[in-house]
Amino acid sequence: MEENYQNRTAFIKGAKDIAKEVKRQASKKVGRTVDRLGDEYSRRSYSRFEEDDDDDYPMQGSQDGGYYRGDSQAANDDEGGHSDSTEGHDEDDEIYEGEYQGIPRADSGKASLAGGPDSVKAGAQQFRDIGVSEAERRKDQEELAQQYETILQECGHGKFQWSLYFVLGLALMADGVEIFVVGFVLPSAEKDMCLSEPNKSMLGLIVYFGMMVGAFLWGALADRIGRRQSLLISLSINSIFSFFSSFVQGYSTFLFCRLLSGVGIGGSIPIVFSYYSEFLSQEKRGEHLSWLCMFWMIGGIYASAMAWAIIPHYGWSFQMGSAYQFHSWRVFVLVCAFPSVAAIAALNAMPESPRFYLENGKHDEGWMILKEVHDTNMRAKGYPERVFSVTTIKTVKQVDELVDIGTDTPVWQRYRLKIMSLSQQIRNNILACFSPEYKRTTFMLMAVWFSMSFSYYGLTVWFPDMIKYIQKQEYESKTKVFAKERIEHFTFNFTLENQVHRQGYYFNDKFLNLKMKSMVFEDSVFEECYFEDITSTHTVFRNCTFIASLFYNTDLFKYRLVNSKLVNSTFLHNKEGCMLDFSDDFNNAYMIYFVNFLGTLAVLPGNIVSALLMDKIGRLRMLAGSSVISCVSCFLLIFGNTESGMIALLCLFGGISIASWNALDVITVELYPSDKRTTAFGFLNALCKLAAVLGISIFQSFVGITKAVPILFAAGALAAGSFLATKLPETRGQVLQ
Repeated sequence: MEENYQNRTAFIKGAKDIAKEVKRQASKKVGRTVDRLGDEYSRRSYSRFEEDDDDDYPMQGSQDGGYYRGDSQAANDDEGGHSDSTEGHDEDDEIYEGEYQGIPRADSGKASLAGGPDSVKAGAQQFRDIGVSEAERRKDQEELAQQYETILQECGHGKFQWSLYFVLGLALMADGVEIFVVGFVLPSAEKDMCLSEPNKSMLGLIVYFGMMVGAFLWGALADRIGRRQSLLISLSINSIFSFFSSFVQGYSTFLFCRLLSGVGIGGSIPIVFSYYSEFLSQEKRGEHLSWLCMFWMIGGIYASAMAWAIIPHYGWSFQMGSAYQFHSWRVFVLVCAFPSVAAIAALNAMPESPRFYLENGKHDEGWMILKEVHDTNMRAKGYPERVFSVTTIKTVKQVDELVDIGTDTPVWQRYRLKIMSLSQQIRNNILACFSPEYKRTTFMLMAVWFSMSFSYYGLTVWFPDMIKYIQKQEYESKTKVFAKERIEHFTFNFTLENQVHRQGYYFNDKFLNLKMKSMVFEDSVFEECYFEDITSTHTVFRNCTFIASLFYNTDLFKYRLVNSKLVNSTFLHNKEGCMLDFSDDFNNAYMIYFVNFLGTLAVLPGNIVSALLMDKIGRLRMLAGSSVISCVSCFLLIFGNTESGMIALLCLFGGISIASWNALDVITVELYPSDKRTTAFGFLNALCKLAAVLGISIFQSFVGITKAVPILFAAGALAAGSFLATKLPETRGQVLQ
């Protein structure tokens, strides 16, 4: 065994000596091989060990004359092709394990380059080649865009696109559900978790913060690791933490789970629209992206229906002592994770975007997927004999981002370097969105996204709050007032609700097994009274006096006794648990579900109209026109003084504004090239969620104070958005960049 070890050591030592000799010979040729950076497959993937008199790769033309690959693709098709980024070959095809990957660093080959005039010349030539390579890459992208459009037209629109439509629709449906989950469970969860008003507000906003982070993160990653893979990871995170949030008991852990759930689902919108657009031809893109938006509406309807059917049923619950409780609202949270889980299962059967593969130089993978699209559609249409005529497709010249990694580098450091490299690529992609070529477009879209989100989300949350305020005013108008009443030897064993008692006198009275809702006792005296098994909400005793009274198993703690006196009075076996004020009226909960259901359903006509007209009148007319009409509808809110009137105006606003959102989604997809599409979309969607948080916070602060300020804010934002939308370029009839 020791002899085998010695032989193995000697073999490794000999291999290292050979590698060092090959590397030394290679360094002598660096100056000459710098001029050979013409490889079409990758700008920095070049041959370091070929002979000086080798010829360049000849261009391979296509047989059908329609599509072709450049030099790199011909090289890639060579059966003996290899990647110089991981291993080197000399002219005798000897293989060695190098100590670096990718382009040598500046200190590589110092012996032959440092200090000599050739190093300056080689460096200047390299910078010139980088500029030329960028121009060639842009030219490749333009040629690929034209060819890709022609290929999609040959593939047709059929079964494959409709299958992908329903799969991605589930992911978009999960996003629609996520928006409504917290709002629906709050009326029930607030008592289980003893949530104060600030805690409830934070829980309502935390989902938007999570979605803001998720949109930015997954949108950027989708341009680097692929649309399908990024969407699978994001939906998995959403499903896992949605599942956990239905079981955790504490407020902090529930808040954390909903935050990470929002981070996961935040990637769905930027990825879904970009992913689906890359399977749609020019004449179908606007219409079918608008049809896809309907699944967000379906998600809202699903959430409203499930809340209506599940949450009010307290029979769907169990508990283990006082430490663990699983009420019906937790069942609802669990059910709301189903669309995300279904999307993950279905997405596993779908391929990656072929456009992503072609943009990253993976010709064969992209070609195979396009052939699958063609064959699937042709078989469904009854033409299985039709052959996919495309043999080669233009691929884009790549920019390697590999780093120098030694063979003895620890695994953790390798992963660290990979993450750093990926972060740098994402940073470069984001900065590219603000390059001179895209700066104006990006800033204009930022303004439109922000203005629309600020007004839309602000108003949609303000509507239900205004309805609650109107209900509260109506409730208070029915308050009964009793003054200077005297009641002796009487037993109260029925619910006391919405009453005010002033300067009353109660002697030897019993209050047994009853609920007190919105009760106020002022300047009253309770003498020798007995209170047993009392549950109260929004009840207060102000400036009252209790003489020789007993409180047994009640929640009438001293904090409900404001400026009151206790004389020889006793509290025994007080109720345990959360002692905040909550409403037990399920009619209010049903109203919340019903209002959201109607508001979500009302966008159906707007979805249909926008889908049918998107490719006929253009994206800009749809966006600006719908924004203007939405702005006008805001002023009608002045007349919403009743509950039914506010609901009708909510439906009107939602039905009109959805066309603006559809047009904005389509135009955002079409204004950016494929290698920056999800990055830009994710950044803009993150800005949208930030605007939503600001709109919700500002609009809610005016509930019960004035309606004029929120209406003016919303109308002004929509007016500004519609004006700026007209300055964007029209993308109808253009190929997908």
